[in-house]
Formats: sequence, C-alpha cells, structure tokens
Amino acid sequence: MLIDSAPDATNGSPAGFLHDAFVYADDDEFVRRAAPFLRDGLNAGEVVLAALPEARISLLHGELGDLADQVAFVDIAEAGRNPARIIPLWAELLTEHPGRAVRGLGEPAYPGRTAAEYAEAELHEALLNVAFEHSGPFRLRCPYSATVVAAGLDPAGTHPAADHDPSADWSANAQKLFGTPLPAVPVGARRRDFRLTELTAVRRWAADWALGHGLPAERVDDLALALHEICTNSIRFGGGWGMLSLWLQDRTLILDVADYGRLDNLLVGRVLPPIDGLGGRGVWLANQLCDLVQLRSGSDGTQVRLHCRLD
Repeated sequence: MLIDSAPDATNGSPAGFLHDAFVYADDDEFVRRAAPFLRDGLNAGEVVLAALPEARISLLHGELGDLADQVAFVDIAEAGRNPARIIPLWAELLTEHPGRAVRGLGEPAYPGRTAAEYAEAELHEALLNVAFEHSGPFRLRCPYSATVVAAGLDPAGTHPAADHDPSADWSANAQKLFGTPLPAVPVGARRRDFRLTELTAVRRWAADWALGHGLPAERVDDLALALHEICTNSIRFGGGWGMLSLWLQDRTLILDVADYGRLDNLLVGRVLPPIDGLGGRGVWLANQLCDLVQLRSGSDGTQVRLHCRLD
C-alpha cells in the first residue's frame, strides 16, 4: 500500500510539502520501496536524509552501495525517541539548505515502541502537516511496518492522499488528536495539588520519589527541572493551580501535570519560541530532557505527561 500526498511537480521536484507513506511486510519489501525513493532524490540533486532505526539504515547501506555516502542517515530510535524532537530535525535541515529541494525518509512509528510512544508518533505525523504546510520543496515519505498497522496505527489518517481535496483542512485531524485526553491516571497513583508557594516542595517530592525508584541522580535533576517548568506553566497559564500525579509503569516513571488552562498552539514545544515570546520554552525544555512528553489540551483543560525510563 502506498499513500501519496500529491502528484509530483512536472519538473520532477516536489511541489511544496508532500507527505506520504508506504507499508512494508518484511525487510525485502522495505528495501524495494525505500531505496528507489532515496536514489531518485539523489539523482535529482536533492538534499536527502533518512531517519530510521539502525537495522533499516544497514539494509539501505547494503542496497545503495557508494550512493549511501550521499545520504544523511539518522538513528530515529535515538534522535526521535521522543517524537516531539523530530519536527525540529526536519526544520533544521530545511533551514540549512534554503531554496533546495529536500527529500526525507522517516519512520517515527518503528516496531518495538510502547503504546504511549505510538500515540505520540501518530500525533507527530499529523502535526507534520501543520508544521510544514507552507514549506518546500520538501517531500517526506514514512515507512510503516505491517505489524504496526495491524496493531491499529493507520497512516491513512495522517498522510494526505494523492486524490485528496486541495482545500481539505489537514490540521483538523491534528487538532482532534491534540484535544483528546490521555488515558486516565491510574487509581493507585500518588497525587498532590500545588500552587505557586508549593512549587519547590512539589519538585523535591517528585525528585525524592524518582530517586527512591532508582533513577540516577543526574537524571533526577533533569526530570525535576522539566517538571518545574511544566508546573510553572500551570501556575502562569492554568489558573494558578495544578495537580501532579506520579506512578511507575513498565519500568518508566510517569509524572502527569493537569490544570484547567487551554493551549491553542498545536506546535508548542516542537518549535523553539523566540526569546521574547510568552510561553512555550518550558515545554520545549521538557521535550529535550525527558524520554517522552505527551501534551493534550482541550475543553477539559491541559495535561502534560513526562516519561522517564529506568533502563
């Protein structure tokens, strides 16, 4: 199955931002679909980057031979472990090559991710259509393992199809995902509400909890800083109050901050805000410090869920 975002321009270069996907059943099919896509980009003189798991990178090195040296390869399991860091990766590539056509191959929903990571990969794919709507020429193709699709992650909802209505609002799907609450906090989670005067105490409480579960001290410092930034946002923009919940799940420490505020910026934390901008830097920092950050905001308020793996 190939889901194409739009037809190529008549000169063979992408017109604007084109975002499509293909589903592969095994390694051989992955190579058959991915290698020609990269090769075509090189032949057209485009900037080509592939953000994939190491095993996929190795396959393409073997298939492309010497041409592989002309492709920039990035380990997506490292650079995109937190999917919120992937849009900045593509944005930086476009900034570094102004006016040049850029071709990307990216697999954010690679096999082996957790359910929360797949949820963030889906949101990320939807937000790509918002972030790069007016960018280009930029063509991005996203491989999906058939095992991931069989588990319920359908790329059709986030990759505009070839015959789609040019006037369709692809941001609507992103808005829907962004506004859908995260799974409920477990009944057994530790909870504590906070206000401005309690920020330091809440930070220490969470840090002691993380240390008690075996998180190394340097990582505790990072997690505590990220939490402080998010709690401060709740005070500033969420009505002066927030609720922090802590729990351990699958060897991952999870810190959930909820308040009654509302965020309208779908790309908050994925685009570095200007120094003189109001808000956004705290979420950006949290995305750099945590293994995963989930943010949802809708009519019921805002949730920010920080994930930190123990191994």
